[in-house]
Amino acid sequence: MKWFWRGLALLIVAIAVAFFVLRVPDTDPEAMRAKYGGPPSQFAELADGSTVHLRDEGPRDAPVIVLLHGSNADLHTWQAWVENLRADYRVIRYDQRGHGLTGPAADGNYRREAFIADVDLVADALGLERFVLGGNSMGGAIAMGYAMAHSERLEGLVLVDASGVPMDHRSEDASAGASDDDAGGNILFTLARLPGINALVASITPRSLIERSLSQSVSNQAVVTPEAVDRYWELLRYPGNRTATLDRFAIPREEYARENVARVTVPTLVMWGEEDALIPFSAAGWYRDALPNAQLVHYPGIGHLPMEEAPERSVADLRGWLADRSLAVTAQSAVDSGAPALAGTR
Repeated sequence: MKWFWRGLALLIVAIAVAFFVLRVPDTDPEAMRAKYGGPPSQFAELADGSTVHLRDEGPRDAPVIVLLHGSNADLHTWQAWVENLRADYRVIRYDQRGHGLTGPAADGNYRREAFIADVDLVADALGLERFVLGGNSMGGAIAMGYAMAHSERLEGLVLVDASGVPMDHRSEDASAGASDDDAGGNILFTLARLPGINALVASITPRSLIERSLSQSVSNQAVVTPEAVDRYWELLRYPGNRTATLDRFAIPREEYARENVARVTVPTLVMWGEEDALIPFSAAGWYRDALPNAQLVHYPGIGHLPMEEAPERSVADLRGWLADRSLAVTAQSAVDSGAPALAGTR
């Protein structure tokens, strides 16, 4: 029996040593703000007393587009789109609660309803009346939830590889490696859901893990640059964000009922990478078929982040859809940009 206790003691010591040796500390908030929060960043106070990191670019009197990033991402994921759109549109993006320079939520609430409520808080703080709302992955599910709750405020809805879809609809065209939830094909998301192991993520988060996670999320590996990996790694370690990630992943995955989605008549553009290993391409068809006023565009050879992996093609499709919906500044704006009109694919 004494050998058991000795062995247990050695195991505990080994785990303790590994923890202190492998532990990766939080980043310095001031250094992160200096690196990722320079102009045109703002730190806006919302009506609930929270502060959010956002960027608000483009003409004040132009049609408004609000963009929501995905899980463990940040507002920089939309950079290529913003650079293309900001001459003609007012484009707003922000780090959601528990992400980026916004940091953890004071109330510790990471349920989807809290993220949806934040959209209203940001829109009110910026004086927005109506706008197009777009989101990728988790951000897409939040955008869909907002459309179900506040469709009267939306000019349009853009779902980019959005979560929230019931996964029992999967068909044979689902991407290889995809699992029954959004963690499929992503090691970081998988570890964050494993009891016991996930607690280590709050302290042991090597850069190599983030690089592998990003690489598994995309098919176009050109986007996995040292700068991108550094940004994901450093902002995940912004004080409180790792704990927020664990709290968020502890919440059971929420799915939308088809009958509720079907009530949303807002014009919707569904955009999807055909090789998405996190949320299979079959989910795009579910959204297209469930929404009564939706169009689908999809991208061969592209994974979970079309706005980064295929920025020129995806933003051109967005411009064409905006023009078709009379949501462009002028018809000439879309012509000058070279954006094609989209054919209906329903």
